Amino acid sequence: MEITKDLTIPKLFLERTETYGKNRVAMREKEFGIWKPITWHDYLENVKYIALGLISLGLKEGDKVAMIGDNRPEGLWAEMATLCSRGIAVWLFQDCLMDEVKYIIDHSDTRFLFGEGQEEVDKAISIREECPKLEKIIWDDPKGMRNYHEDYLISLKEVRDLGKKLEQEKPGLFEETIEKGHGNEVALLFYTSGTTSKPKGALLSHWNLLSMGKNLMSIDPCYETDDFVSYLPFAWIGEQMMSISCGLQIGFTINFPEEPETAQENIREIGPHVMFAPPRMYEQMTRTVQVKYLDAGWIKRKCYEFSTKIGYHIANLKFEKKSVPWYWKLLGWLVYFGVQKKLKDHLGLSRVRYAYSGGAAMGPDHFRFFHALGVNLKQIYGQTEIAGISVVHRNGDIKFDTVGTALPETEVRITEDGEIISKSPSVFLGYYKNPEATKETLQNGWLYSGDRGFVDEDGHLVVFDRSKDVMTLPNGKPFAPQYLETRLKFSPYVRDSWVIGDKRDYITAVLCIDYSVVGKWADEKKLTYTSYPELSQKPEVYNLIENQILQANKDLPEAARVRKFINLYKEFDADDDELTRTRKLRRAFVTQRYADIIEALYTDTDTVNIDTTIKYEDGRSSHIKTDLYIRKLGD
Repeated sequence: MEITKDLTIPKLFLERTETYGKNRVAMREKEFGIWKPITWHDYLENVKYIALGLISLGLKEGDKVAMIGDNRPEGLWAEMATLCSRGIAVWLFQDCLMDEVKYIIDHSDTRFLFGEGQEEVDKAISIREECPKLEKIIWDDPKGMRNYHEDYLISLKEVRDLGKKLEQEKPGLFEETIEKGHGNEVALLFYTSGTTSKPKGALLSHWNLLSMGKNLMSIDPCYETDDFVSYLPFAWIGEQMMSISCGLQIGFTINFPEEPETAQENIREIGPHVMFAPPRMYEQMTRTVQVKYLDAGWIKRKCYEFSTKIGYHIANLKFEKKSVPWYWKLLGWLVYFGVQKKLKDHLGLSRVRYAYSGGAAMGPDHFRFFHALGVNLKQIYGQTEIAGISVVHRNGDIKFDTVGTALPETEVRITEDGEIISKSPSVFLGYYKNPEATKETLQNGWLYSGDRGFVDEDGHLVVFDRSKDVMTLPNGKPFAPQYLETRLKFSPYVRDSWVIGDKRDYITAVLCIDYSVVGKWADEKKLTYTSYPELSQKPEVYNLIENQILQANKDLPEAARVRKFINLYKEFDADDDELTRTRKLRRAFVTQRYADIIEALYTDTDTVNIDTTIKYEDGRSSHIKTDLYIRKLGD
């Protein structure tokens, strides 16, 4: 089916389900250790009856329907049913706290909420009184729901039954409703991660989403025989980009992990052909390999070191667009079958044709690591307001310090102030109930990103950082803290990093150790500890982290090197508002929260006293009182 401005996601969905019917698998879900196939016919039946059930409950054109839960077929059915009944879908992150749920449900004027099970239903019940437009809460998983009898609760099965009844009364209503749709109508109300303020609701049309998928696949074709694993939150535009925008157009099979905790294992079982993930996921994969290396015997370590050396050399030749001599190809073939093939299989990357990273900056060390393994990893650049992607690397033209070149039908320019602006069919319609922000972000059809960057001599876009985050070094030059932060996180011992130093005399860093990796290291060294705060402040751990910083400081100009650092008593956490739900650092918030630490880093003191309370996702809180040590590099 040709992708035109008249096409909608439901129209495309209907065409795909009629074409493939019972003959092809649309999705799989792993339940009780078994992959359960769901055909396109089953997909259609479920979506149809849920859509008609929503209409029976009173859903009207333009009504908002929210979804919260893990990645499961039922979540995708609910979203597609919402669009097919001409509603607007709103996704929430599964681990949203109560205040976040209340804000989005209230701000979006949601009438119906799909919650996976008891946990999501409890959140919805808690905020219902403060969200007067919320009428029905629809649940799916019956576990723990036996004693819930409120009249505003209804099971997904009951909704489907209502749909079947309406189908008998008005046959053809489902298809008629879909036919009324137009490509310029709003499909999704997508809330941004909100690094500086309350999340803003971006209005994305059917045409925004479909045109983006079409243009991406004109560069990197996908095929109907491909497998894709859906494990990232549907509330993240990157997952919508692949599961909906590309998935429907091509008709590849979407696979759902059994649990979020088993996602990596399930990815390995499926061996997807296309993969999209934020840098955090690739960082974790890198850490997994590094930890395995640290635990390996002498022979295995030497084999890994040899294969890595060969892999990096071949990758560098390709980055420089030089031909690979036959003897290096032979060595590459040997290390592939000897080491790399097993490593790629362990990571679930054995069949990956394209692996994309986006949503935040990826460090060059991580990027080169995957190319040394022979993984075709590509950096993308985009944002929710442009349906996820506007710039991507091309095959054979990959530079690890850039994000590539613009998609077809996309223009990218740099303003006089150095801000990245873009124009394409995927640029959103505006922010919901926020005309001021819309006017500021959308100007004459151009999307103002708020990011600083430049276009290099090869036409590649280099993203410097968020304009508000760019630091000025002591020598007056601009510096992107993200660059150094990602280099620090290449160490398996460092979980998170925060670089400070805008218009100050020197650069400092706050680091969060990886508790499991450093804990294992400490056990081998026979160090005693009882908790994260205690382990993080051990002198031996400070020595370990100092060595990691010295590695990251290499090749950096003197003014951009870390001079002092401190190990934080905990990891950064989205539940503490320190990170967004997509794991980006909320710099303004942590600057305010840890003002005492920043002050101590820029004085002569060598300790800072902490007396604070941290909160957990389940509502519990813990009081922490401790001293943090400040280490000056070289001391």
